[in-house]
Amino acid sequence: MKLMMLAAGMMLLSMPAQAEPFGTMPPRRPFVATLSNNTPLAFGMDAEQTARALGRPLQYVRGRPGNEIYLALRNIGGSGLIPYRHRLFLQFRHGRLAGWKEDYGENWMWE
Repeated sequence: MKLMMLAAGMMLLSMPAQAEPFGTMPPRRPFVATLSNNTPLAFGMDAEQTARALGRPLQYVRGRPGNEIYLALRNIGGSGLIPYRHRLFLQFRHGRLAGWKEDYGENWMWE
């Protein structure tokens, strides 16, 4: 096993490195490889796993224990004067994530 790893390492070291010519674009990665959320939501996650995947604390909205609706506020940025946040509502049934809905809402400033 060690001999095989040593042989593979020697082979990699002996390969010439090829640099990209100056001014060329790097190869295009697939869209899903460029997403910042590397831990996506999945059905069946519990509330703690969901909060960890989103990187935001969940705020209780309503519901009985085990069948709650939580809210995750994601700060998207915006201008320096007006912050822009997306609201993500998460539905839990029997303590597991059953669905989610992103609410872009209306900006009250422009009504």
